[in-house]
Amino acid sequence: DTCDRLLAAEQKTYYNTLLALRGFCSLHTQDHRQALQDFQKVIEHDSPHPNSCIKALCGRGLIRISGGSYYLTALDYITACQLKLEETLFTIKSYVPWNQRGLLVKVLQEEGQKMLQKKRYPGGSSARGRKTKQGCGLSLYLFFFSSRDTPGVYQLASLLVELDTSDEASQILRADALYQMGSVEEAHKLLLVALSRNPQSSPILARLALLQLKKGFVYDGNQLLKKVIRIGDTSCLLPIMDIFKDEDRKLMQTHCHFRALSILENKQEDADIKEAIAYLSFAIIASGGYAEDCLLVRARCYERLGQKKTAIFDFNAILKENPRNVQALSGRGFIYLALKQQKEAVQDLISALKVESGAAIPAILSLKRDARGLITHWLLQHSRTALTELGAAEDLSKEAALRDLLTIAEALIKICKDAQYHIFYTDVLIANGKYEEAFDHLQEAFGHSLADDFAGARLAVLQLKKRNVAVAARSFSILAVRDERDLEFLLSFVDAKQRQHLSQVAAREGNVLIKENLYEKALGYYTLAVLTGKDNPRYLRLRAACLMHLKKYDKALKDMEKVIQKHGCSSLKTRVEDHCSKGHLLLSVAEEEAAVKQYIQALQLDESVALCSIRNGPGSGILTRTFHKIAQQNFEMQHYEEAWKITDYGLKIDKNTELKKLRTRLKREASSCSIH
Repeated sequence: DTCDRLLAAEQKTYYNTLLALRGFCSLHTQDHRQALQDFQKVIEHDSPHPNSCIKALCGRGLIRISGGSYYLTALDYITACQLKLEETLFTIKSYVPWNQRGLLVKVLQEEGQKMLQKKRYPGGSSARGRKTKQGCGLSLYLFFFSSRDTPGVYQLASLLVELDTSDEASQILRADALYQMGSVEEAHKLLLVALSRNPQSSPILARLALLQLKKGFVYDGNQLLKKVIRIGDTSCLLPIMDIFKDEDRKLMQTHCHFRALSILENKQEDADIKEAIAYLSFAIIASGGYAEDCLLVRARCYERLGQKKTAIFDFNAILKENPRNVQALSGRGFIYLALKQQKEAVQDLISALKVESGAAIPAILSLKRDARGLITHWLLQHSRTALTELGAAEDLSKEAALRDLLTIAEALIKICKDAQYHIFYTDVLIANGKYEEAFDHLQEAFGHSLADDFAGARLAVLQLKKRNVAVAARSFSILAVRDERDLEFLLSFVDAKQRQHLSQVAAREGNVLIKENLYEKALGYYTLAVLTGKDNPRYLRLRAACLMHLKKYDKALKDMEKVIQKHGCSSLKTRVEDHCSKGHLLLSVAEEEAAVKQYIQALQLDESVALCSIRNGPGSGILTRTFHKIAQQNFEMQHYEEAWKITDYGLKIDKNTELKKLRTRLKREASSCSIH
């Protein structure tokens, strides 16, 4: 009320002072709108009174805190300090309540730090621009601050130190401002005073370390960094790095990187590796978060400590920025290898080989024998699957995939000398159409005799290109006995016409060998005929007969099942004989009930042909005894109709006495029901 009466008087004595006082009265009564109007009038006055302006700026800063405009609050207090530091200090102590002073100090510390770190609010600059248009008296001060942040922050920090000389954050803020202003010695002295109060303060130690390095005192700087490492607060460097100048950050990065390398070169204990990791972390922070060489070394350190997931994190950071970094790809691949994550390990190492095989191969060779053997096996497994899946499509994607496979195959034969890797390299050369190179490599790797069956089969593919079908068929037949799947893969390189010719030659040769009772050799040829003939029933029958001679009844049965499934185009005689053959095989594996069903089907189709086939094997006597056994089992289970059916067909094969007796019993036991 007093302020209102004085302001209403005709004589405008102490007008600005009264407005500032009324503004604080309104502020304390929570009337922020009236308080802001009064403070604004003082600030925008054509002939501002400095002390009144300081009060108004401090008051407006408090209002802006409640509105969340912390950056603008800091600007108001910096401007006040630039007008008169002592008056600003007096105003805070006199007009800002204790319960608001703690929040004010915290806001000013944080905003001052952000200004030094160049972390502006998106609207900061425009806010300044608007303020410079308001009022004439303060515009020069605001323009001065907008053009030079650091001296203003220094004055703000000085104000905060005066408010509380024991506050470490305020002392650090003033030292940071002095550093940015180029007053390194003064900053150093301030930090030493602050350190004397708190010798374990990581933020102070880290800043002192930088200043010592900057002055050329490497030993002292390193000792201070060691203290930070012992305390374990390496994260304290994160906010500092935004304050350091570029050349000083680079100095810190270089020193810490080489210090870590020196430790790793001379010491290998876990404690030493952890110390090296701390130095590397400092170097990475100093670089701004990405230092490829430091991240690589740190990742390997984590791996040696068994912290594989953390190592992957560092490798990921490198590959995010540089997806073609061979060392990072190889390193991450090796960790996945140790974790037995096959898919991820193979993907990374294939990527590394594709980017630069000359760097990736020595890395793989540096692995221990077991690990090297496992990763080469995985690479071969993946690549062979990829080659098999490529098929016969002629497109650009296939060409690119074949080029990649060739790169992998070339790497594998340099890493491991085992025959399977040379075989795969030959396969890739053939797939790429490089027949002469494939032939030369076979002879170089296996000699001119090519005693290896798998190598011989590759030579057979090349011989087919020269139309030497008979020789190729011989090599393929040998592989057919050893590895049918590998033969099937090789035949994907053979065109349809050559396949047809091969099947005919193989069948003929198999027939010759059967007559000579050379069943094992005949089996290889028949298998070749089946594969090249796309499961032609004719070749399947031949192979089934051969397998029967070799007493491989289960495999023979599978062939006969395929034959019967393709009965659509077969003659009646052929179908009858196929059912008899399958029945004979089922008898051989003691599947008597299933065998009886096959013979009944044959008899139903054509009795005379079936009886002829039965006489050739297994013979009517053996078969009727089987029919009697199965019929007897059905009779005992009171399956009279089924027993009658089996008995009836058994008697068509041979008038067996036991079967006749069983039929008489069936008539007697089932006289009450119609069996027919």
